[in-house]
Formats: sequence, C-alpha cells, structure tokens
Amino acid sequence: MSFIEELFYGNLDPQFRSSHFTRRVSRDVAALDKLEGALTERLQGEDKRLFLKFVDAYDEFLGSADLESFTCGFRLGAAFTYDTFVEKE
Repeated sequence: MSFIEELFYGNLDPQFRSSHFTRRVSRDVAALDKLEGALTERLQGEDKRLFLKFVDAYDEFLGSADLESFTCGFRLGAAFTYDTFVEKE
C-alpha cells in the first residue's frame, strides 16, 4: 500500500508522538516536573494561582510552537520533494 493510501485509510497518524524520549529529554522533563511540584507546594494563595496560570499558558504556547514547527517541517519536506522530482529548465 502506498503512503497516500495509508493516509487515506487512516493508518497514519500525523500527530502520533512516541512516548519514548531520549535520555536528555527525559532528564529535562523530570527536572521541570520536580521544580513545578516544589514551587506549587511552596506557593500560597494568589501567587500559587498566578503560577499555575503561567504553567497553563506556557503549555498552550508549547502546543502552538509545536504546530508551527510541524508545519514548517512539512512545508520544507514538500519543497524538497517537489524540487527533487520537477525539472527546472
């Protein structure tokens, strides 16, 4: 089955993310999680609410940045493929 057929039949999920991170990414995620937990425990009242709003807003930003990166990479790949198969005279 071709790539296009696989995509058509739903056998490809462009948003699939492996749950296996590199050691570096795993270490960084663990450090962030530990720091967020420590700050959440120490903060009280309005400071805690403000920090949690910041965490949520940053998560939204990361999602938007991921989308931008995916789109940019996809366009670059498409341009590369087009340039490979289309002759320019």
